Amino acid sequence: MAELIARSRRYNIAPSLAIRPFDALAESIAYQQLSGKAAATIWGRVRALYPKKKYLDPKLVLATPDRRLRAAGLSRSKVAALKDLAAKTIDGTVPTARALAKMTDEEIIERLVSVRGIGRWTVEMLLLFDLGRPDVWPAADYGVQKGLAKTFGKRELPTPKQMIKLGKKFQPYRSFAAWYFWRALDKPEVANRFD
Repeated sequence: MAELIARSRRYNIAPSLAIRPFDALAESIAYQQLSGKAAATIWGRVRALYPKKKYLDPKLVLATPDRRLRAAGLSRSKVAALKDLAAKTIDGTVPTARALAKMTDEEIIERLVSVRGIGRWTVEMLLLFDLGRPDVWPAADYGVQKGLAKTFGKRELPTPKQMIKLGKKFQPYRSFAAWYFWRALDKPEVANRFD
């Protein structure tokens, strides 16, 4: 593990001071099961439906006809998930950033998985990358599983159950371990041939 840390990009995740849970989760929904480029294009089209708005307004999203969101590239299930997220933001199921700051990781997961299209993995990514929580362990994440297997020379990927057990070794800094296991899969940088 020390060798992996020494040759990897440094852990650089910090809590976002301007996180808006609705916006972060809406973008996550748009990106699910798509390549980054395709998802970015679709998300750009969705955002273009609300010009002059820095942030998405859940009320406006609810008022947007499904056909307009579909025309932007969202699937029917993603439109339904986005609208459920908007409704649950309005009714308080989705906490504000200030409320999230006072909640435990498990409390946040429990609340947010009640939103259609939001699973544990999506909430773990919010906790890790947006909230900067130090002890998030995405045990079902393929990249973390593969990076751990590569780092420790395992032939088979650990199961989520095995990952939970292995993750205990890295408490209370499992986010850092996950970050470096993802880095284990980065392609080594090719040296400039003119150096």
